[in-house]
Amino acid sequence: MPWIPWLCFVFSLQSLSMRIHKLPSQLINQIAAGEVIERPASVVKELLENSLDAGADNIVLDIEQGGIKLIKLFDNGHGIEKDDLRNALDRHATSKIASLADLENVATLGFRGEALPSIASVSELSITSRSNSADKAWLIICDGQSIAAGPQPATHPGGTTVEVRQLFFNVPARRKFLRTEKTEFQHIEQVVKRIALSRPAVAILLRHNRRPVLQLKPAVTQEALEKRVASICGDEFIKQCLYLEHEAAGLKLHGWISLPVFSRSQTDMQYFFVNQRMVRDKVLNHAVRQGYQDVLFHGRHPAFVLHLQIDPALVDVNAHPAKHEVRFRESRLVHDFLYRTLHKTLADTQAGQISTPSLPGATPAADSHPVHQSGLNLSVRESGELYGLLATDNQTPLSEQAVTNNSDQVPPLGYALAQLMGIYILAENAKGLVLVDMHAAHERISYEKLKQSYDQQSVQRQPLLLPITMTVTESEADLVETDSELFQRYGFELQRIGPQKLRIRQIPSLLRQADAEQLVRDVLSDLISHGHSGRLQDTGNEVLATMACHGSVRANRKLSLPEMNALLRDMEQTERSSQCNHGRPTWIQLSLDQLDKLFKRGQ
Repeated sequence: MPWIPWLCFVFSLQSLSMRIHKLPSQLINQIAAGEVIERPASVVKELLENSLDAGADNIVLDIEQGGIKLIKLFDNGHGIEKDDLRNALDRHATSKIASLADLENVATLGFRGEALPSIASVSELSITSRSNSADKAWLIICDGQSIAAGPQPATHPGGTTVEVRQLFFNVPARRKFLRTEKTEFQHIEQVVKRIALSRPAVAILLRHNRRPVLQLKPAVTQEALEKRVASICGDEFIKQCLYLEHEAAGLKLHGWISLPVFSRSQTDMQYFFVNQRMVRDKVLNHAVRQGYQDVLFHGRHPAFVLHLQIDPALVDVNAHPAKHEVRFRESRLVHDFLYRTLHKTLADTQAGQISTPSLPGATPAADSHPVHQSGLNLSVRESGELYGLLATDNQTPLSEQAVTNNSDQVPPLGYALAQLMGIYILAENAKGLVLVDMHAAHERISYEKLKQSYDQQSVQRQPLLLPITMTVTESEADLVETDSELFQRYGFELQRIGPQKLRIRQIPSLLRQADAEQLVRDVLSDLISHGHSGRLQDTGNEVLATMACHGSVRANRKLSLPEMNALLRDMEQTERSSQCNHGRPTWIQLSLDQLDKLFKRGQ
């Protein structure tokens, strides 16, 4: 049959192609480069990390044409010995680890020994270096395939200069996927900013096409640290952020988190460092989102610069070739530590502690008809006579009035003067004028009281007349048994009735309108993905928030002075009262200086 010889020929070709053979070293390096070197910014990242591992505290980076034409980095680190220059271009050659114990406790940024040979395989690379112990520098040159020259004597101060020219010149398929010069440089700039935030004591100069773009001096004092953060994240971020520092369970967290009023439409201003390494991790991201629950609009994202210190043995940094991702050996511990720290820091922002100097972007609209409501149920802590005195005595500054009033201090939000359009409360404090959105403020107060009441009392439970049977995976069913306390705490009674079967017998009364089966599935999904879930609490909070909104004072509701002052006092005592339940500010402060500028006084 004529087709048999042809079929035999095909089988012969397949058998030849499936023979095991060793790849050429150049191809091996280019395959590794595909994992490590995605674009010019990847090269910059690897070179910067090498400089930091070499102990450099001064780095100069020159970029041309978005890094495609040239990436040149100088550092004043400890340099490379002459005999080590060739080794530095061999794959899996490194000075940073020597054993499995070193790998499990790695504290350096680079350690895999792939960066330099990968870069050398897709560019024209030269390294000039002078070690601290040498009296002269040495140069080595690669042409994209092998070492073309060196090591040979060169002139160079202590430290190292690496030049990467014509990136991907010998891999045209990779080069055509690069973006415009502007886009590629933006990626480089973002890498440099991340490194600058991770190592504030290092001076960094970044130039693009010989034009200085970033020039950062070493920052060792708190004031200098804030200036560096402001130079990267903007002055407004520093003005609208909280500094935190907390240590517990062998973990230490410090850095800056934005107030909810300074939220973003993207996650472009989120910098998280683990042992000074920039990372992306779903456990960390989930913990941050949980920490900001109740204070952000849906679709808005917080800004932050956070540093987590942890025992290197408890985090695996070898989870990704580019070392962007990490794995925590005790992810739930890390998650809970981060969540509780952020949650408490944001909860402590009672109104009056932190001013919001800028006016909110949106003004609540007044209802077309007045809404008649019952009393606000707010306790009045000061006497009505005092409020009447403060409201009518316009000749004496408030700060002086407070001094003569039994030496009482002026409250942070001051004392109410009037109500504007049935929407805002105008108050005077020692700094100047305070404006309060009364509905937003009362909504937050009501919401926090409802949550506190719900948490302190035993959860009301509702047995199901017809229990719900649901099918899950075996691992999810295991979680129901190991984390049964989580469900019981929120009023759920779950029973495992088979390897992959669950039965819901009881739900919290508050969630009687919710889809109980879907809620349980979502919680189990969170537990598997993040080791933690806040869905039960979140769903309950959504119901409480709706109740608080309906129970809060509406626009056009006329308040008496005692009612307005009672609202101000409750704001000062309520957690998160600087923002409403949706992340909008509840109050703003206008100082006398700001008011003078508005009316051009003294100009």
